[in-house]
Amino acid sequence: MARAKRHYIPGQIWHITHRRHKRDFLLGFVRDRRNFLQWLLEAKRRYGLVILNYIVTSNHIHLLVVDDSDREVIPKSIQLIAGRTGQEYNQRKNRKGAYWEDRYHATAIESGEHLLRCIIYIDLNMTRAGKVHHPEEWHHSGYREIQQPRRKHALIAYDRLQALAGFNSYEAFRMQHKAWVSDAISNAGTERDSKWTRSIAVGSKEFVEQTKAELGIQAKGRKVSGRGDVFQLRESVVAYNVDSGTKNNVIEPQNAYFWNKDEVIAIR
Repeated sequence: MARAKRHYIPGQIWHITHRRHKRDFLLGFVRDRRNFLQWLLEAKRRYGLVILNYIVTSNHIHLLVVDDSDREVIPKSIQLIAGRTGQEYNQRKNRKGAYWEDRYHATAIESGEHLLRCIIYIDLNMTRAGKVHHPEEWHHSGYREIQQPRRKHALIAYDRLQALAGFNSYEAFRMQHKAWVSDAISNAGTERDSKWTRSIAVGSKEFVEQTKAELGIQAKGRKVSGRGDVFQLRESVVAYNVDSGTKNNVIEPQNAYFWNKDEVIAIR
C-alpha cells in the first residue's frame, strides 16, 4: 500500500480518543482502569509523555497530550500503554483476540480558551453518560488530579497545563476550571459535541487554517467551518497508520491509528 509521510507538528496539543474492541466494556473493572493509569504513568516516566488531561471509562479513553520535541514519544507511549493493558487483560481472562479497536482518533486543539473547553468536555464524559452527577465522583480521570495536584505519581504536567491554558498561576487555572465545570453542569452544558472527537483540528479560524496548511495534501478537500470564535477542520476522516518494524510511520486516508493483532502498534 502506498504511504505518505507521517504528519508531525512540534508543540501541538492532541486530543486522542480510543475505544475498546466492538465497544465492549473491557475496562468495566476498576482494576483494569487503574492498570491503564499505571501504564500511563510509566509512559510519562519512560518517554517523557506530556499529559494535560485524561479519563478512562468502561469502554473508551480520552488523552490530552502535547507533541513535544520528539516525534516518537506519543507512538511509543501508546504502544506501551495499550499493548500492556490489552495483554494483561487477555492473560488474566484467558482471552484471545483484539482488545482495542483497530484505530484511534486525534484532534489538534488550540491552546488557551479552546484548550480549556476541551478539558471541560473530557471531564464531563461520565456526567454526560449519566454515570455520575459530577466528574469528581469518577476516580479514573484528570478532574480530581487537576483540583488536587499530587506530589507523588502525578500524571498531569501542571505547570505546562497552566501555561498552555493561558493563566499566570496554577491556582487561577484551578479555580477557573472548577467554575467552568460547575457552570456546564448547572446550565445543561454536558451534551456531546462531535467537534472535539471527530475533527482534525479545533480552535480559532487562524489556527484551523494554519493546521490545514501544515497538513498540506493530507487536508485536501477538507473544509474549515464554524462561527464566532470556534472553528473546526472536519474530516471524511484523516488517519495515521503504523507498521511495526518501520521507522517512518505514515498518514493514511483516515485519521486512525492501527493496531497489530493482540499487541498494540502505536501511532502518532
